[in-house]
Amino acid sequence: MAERLSIFPLAGALLFPRGHLPLHIFEPRYRALVTDALARDRRISMIQPRGPGEPPPLFDVGCVGHIREFERLDDGRFNIILEGVTRFRLLRELPVTTPFRQVEGDTASFGDAQTPEPLPMVMRAEIEREARRFADSRGVAVDWTQVSRLDDETLVNAISAIAPFDAAAKQALLEAMTLTDRADLLAQFLGFFRRGDDDPATLQ
Repeated sequence: MAERLSIFPLAGALLFPRGHLPLHIFEPRYRALVTDALARDRRISMIQPRGPGEPPPLFDVGCVGHIREFERLDDGRFNIILEGVTRFRLLRELPVTTPFRQVEGDTASFGDAQTPEPLPMVMRAEIEREARRFADSRGVAVDWTQVSRLDDETLVNAISAIAPFDAAAKQALLEAMTLTDRADLLAQFLGFFRRGDDDPATLQ
């Protein structure tokens, strides 16, 4: 299913199906993007730039989002909350006359409409253990009682979205086909980046 998608390229900003991403929109081209989306289908697709350039090249996979909430400020800026709908695979970039970029994307490759099965208990425990170690290594205070109440998908995707990994690691998490695959990769990254605190490493 190839669709025309208006995109917001933003490094480090991951949106997952059923997840939420708050954004403050201030650049004129992205104000135009939000205004256009609100007038049409309220959809904005998030994707990470692959590197520098103008326009920057893009990674192959992003996520379609639906504007769940918005606040239009007096000076033309927006505060919005995107709710993830489905991931997409970039097919090609489209010629446009708009100030924002548009692509053709395949939204049928990932099966994101289905809620994933719960993680095995041992994997859930490993994620919580590695997340606790990572937070402790960074001196970050976390309410672990609240964390323990999150469902598996929310937990894994929330950590994937907020953890200070590099763009390549974040992209690998986004592209993981199943929640189990993502959880396994996340546990590895939490350990890898925690051990690399003294000499920050990146994945290329």
